[in-house]
Amino acid sequence: MVSERKFIKENVRRVLLKEYLQAQTARAGFGGIDIQRTPLGTHITLIAERPGLVIGRRGATINELTRAVEEDFKFEHPQIEVSEVANPALNPHIMAQKLALALERGWHFRRAGHSTVLRIMEAGALGCQVTISGKLTGERHRTVRFKQGHVKYCGEPRHEFMWEAKAIAMKKAGMMGIKIQIMDPNARLPDDIDVMSPEEAIEKGIITPKVLEAEVRGGREVVVPGGEFSPEELREVLEAVPKEAPKRKPRAKKAKPAGEAGATPKRKPRAKKESAAAPAEPEPKSAGSTQSL
Repeated sequence: MVSERKFIKENVRRVLLKEYLQAQTARAGFGGIDIQRTPLGTHITLIAERPGLVIGRRGATINELTRAVEEDFKFEHPQIEVSEVANPALNPHIMAQKLALALERGWHFRRAGHSTVLRIMEAGALGCQVTISGKLTGERHRTVRFKQGHVKYCGEPRHEFMWEAKAIAMKKAGMMGIKIQIMDPNARLPDDIDVMSPEEAIEKGIITPKVLEAEVRGGREVVVPGGEFSPEELREVLEAVPKEAPKRKPRAKKAKPAGEAGATPKRKPRAKKESAAAPAEPEPKSAGSTQSL
């Protein structure tokens, strides 16, 4: 039970550190953190949309963050590295914060949700879902979802390829919860199929040259995993493939005649055994004979 408490305590400390850095670097566009323990200390990678605001003038801001991480959160020898986001529209943390700011400025939730989904999909995402919940149009709580593309809700692809982030928008009527889910543009789902060329199919043994050669001789077009090819194109493929040596067929054994020595004579069919003698039928009586009493 001691080890479980240790893991829980470490995870709670990391979550608190993430919330602290997110609040301190909100203006710079917080995009997430990565914490790794090394023999020299703790290496923290802070992802931001504008790294200059995180570093500050002559490194004053990042030095203050390093001191707070070491003293307040008890991380040993922390080293903070700031990296810039390659594409902010594909980062769920940045897009959730921007959507929260738009709602706080007075944007209608439908307009803000549709524009966020459109911007994410134009950046190259395979799918996106934006969820906004709270007092949207009245006194009662509502939840509205804006979805486009392919979104996974369960299974290993959901944990591996779906990026998720949450944010809160503070309005006069109350708080609005925001949740953004983005599918990785480079995600490879289990049902994805690779299309191979005829050369690769022959090398891997999926298609044999004999089958293609038979179709080419007949002058018919052949459909292979690479597409539909004419006989002229397939002839060039077959010429590049090394031909196999023909295999010799085993000789058929000749049956020896019955008269030769060593030949086993054919057996005669066995005669059927007569069935048990049936009881003799009584002789027919003559018309003139009389039976004695």
